[in-house]
Amino acid sequence: MTEGTTSAVEAESGAAAQEPADTLVARLEQEGEIAADYLEGLLDIADLDGDIDMDVEGDRALVSIVGDGNDRTLQRLVGQDGEVLEALQELTRLAVHRETGERSRLMLDIAGFRARKRAELAELGAQAAEEAKRTGEPVKLRPMTPFERKVVHDAVAAAGLRSESEGEEPERCVVVLAG
Repeated sequence: MTEGTTSAVEAESGAAAQEPADTLVARLEQEGEIAADYLEGLLDIADLDGDIDMDVEGDRALVSIVGDGNDRTLQRLVGQDGEVLEALQELTRLAVHRETGERSRLMLDIAGFRARKRAELAELGAQAAEEAKRTGEPVKLRPMTPFERKVVHDAVAAAGLRSESEGEEPERCVVVLAG
């Protein structure tokens, strides 16, 4: 990771760590409620059916739009490779910011897209870690979004290795280090 990225991540997680756990959970639950209201309005405007699920994981609110079994209608909100989902997540974060005055790290999932993507990326990270262990050489992966890189970094760390992000957006990628 670059120093700037590391510092921003450390500052962000350090601020969350200083906040009492019950206050943090209450704030994240509030973010989830604001996001759910915003997304329900969006679903109404788009005339789409979907239920909103909310959760808190670590230091972020998780909000999911789930369908009634026919997730094809919700796929329009995911878009190709999650592009529409990313845009909706940013709009939802802005709606939360407008209400709270604070930056949100809320994670949005639609029709299980991110959950499936997370599982695929965790497997990719584990495979890259195994390859780096086996060959003793760094393994450079394809360019990824920040969400994708985070999942891969976590998988590599779980495998006992280190990884870094290198390059500039949108070509920023993960490099798994051998030792």
